[in-house]
Amino acid sequence: MSIKKICVMGLGYIGLPTASLLANRGYAVHGVDVVQKTVDIINQGRIHIVEPGLDTFVQSAVKSGKLVADIKPTEADIFIVAVPTPFKDNHVPNIDYIVSATKSIAPYIKEGNIVILESTSPVGTTDVMEQTLKDVGVDVTKIHFAHCPERVLPGKIMHELVHNDRIVGGTTSIATKVTADFYRTFVEGEVLETDARTAEMAKLTENSFRDVNIAFANELSMLSGKFGIDVWELIELSNRHPRVNILQPGCGVGGHCIAVDPWFIVDAAKGDAKLIKTARETNDYKSEWVIEKIKNSALLFEKKSGKRAKIACMGLAFKPDIDDLRESPALYITRRLFAEKLDVLAVEPNINSFSDFAITDYKEAIDKADIIVFLVSHKEFQSINIASNKEVLSFCKLDVNIKDVVLEKS
Repeated sequence: MSIKKICVMGLGYIGLPTASLLANRGYAVHGVDVVQKTVDIINQGRIHIVEPGLDTFVQSAVKSGKLVADIKPTEADIFIVAVPTPFKDNHVPNIDYIVSATKSIAPYIKEGNIVILESTSPVGTTDVMEQTLKDVGVDVTKIHFAHCPERVLPGKIMHELVHNDRIVGGTTSIATKVTADFYRTFVEGEVLETDARTAEMAKLTENSFRDVNIAFANELSMLSGKFGIDVWELIELSNRHPRVNILQPGCGVGGHCIAVDPWFIVDAAKGDAKLIKTARETNDYKSEWVIEKIKNSALLFEKKSGKRAKIACMGLAFKPDIDDLRESPALYITRRLFAEKLDVLAVEPNINSFSDFAITDYKEAIDKADIIVFLVSHKEFQSINIASNKEVLSFCKLDVNIKDVVLEKS
């Protein structure tokens, strides 16, 4: 198959890196986003998100004329859908963005096109895309549909897009083959072929596995506080066993994948995904537990000093050294503290401003705060000097002499 043009639907954390990578590999790429400001920024050769190396890829792709952003799709040989898949308040998956993107490309679909879903989705979503196009009159018998879930780590996306193995599952064997052949033109990792439903479930399985393991670490953290044990030392010692590899606890679990995808399985399983559901609830509860620890420390400070505690919440992103706030437990915790009228300084060195509250420089926050709460282990927070009269709570692993458990026992 001769591939001359690719249309990428969604220019966010996955769509833009994918579009810019493909453009730098020589493909003509038409990127689509519903936000005009995002389109304008990209067409200037700039980026609207923080991701190492992405700016260079986008600048090169736009300058070469291989990448053009727009708010509307166009005809192409391959359509890649990389839009958000959030869940509703009751943890029911919401695939409205996928359905909307699919409908928007309907007028441009032609015989022999490949339609690829990269968005992490509930099992059966690729079939929904095919049915959506069929319902609006597209002859889907001559279109190839496939799912190829992204498997990248924020902060390393540009490297992992190329070097990670990829799973490709089509709704037909031919769709699987032609889609896999396309990915092999730019992926140096192995491209693994399966069917669409297995590919969809594989991504959910990968993130549920991670969620379950993080839940174990988070539960250990809470139990260590109860038993008067240093959780970091406990994990370090336990991991000296040759077949044990406990992850590091945190203030919860965030990001669009691990904090969301397990609910897709729980919703579809109708009561049968008991372990996955419990892990998800444990990780959500850890954030509530952290909030109570902070509030208790603030109350003790007020009783001892006779004044209201000023609290620095260090980090809002869902993981270190990125600007991604999606499903971030650190952001959730900070919002809750603001809502409960505590005196809070919000710190996030990877963003300049935020709509809900002011962002404070981390050095200023450390200087002004009575209680310093580390929620994310950003590089700026490593090896910093903190006055001895400050109370420090750390719910993440830092390369400084701050121990989570000491503060959890307070």
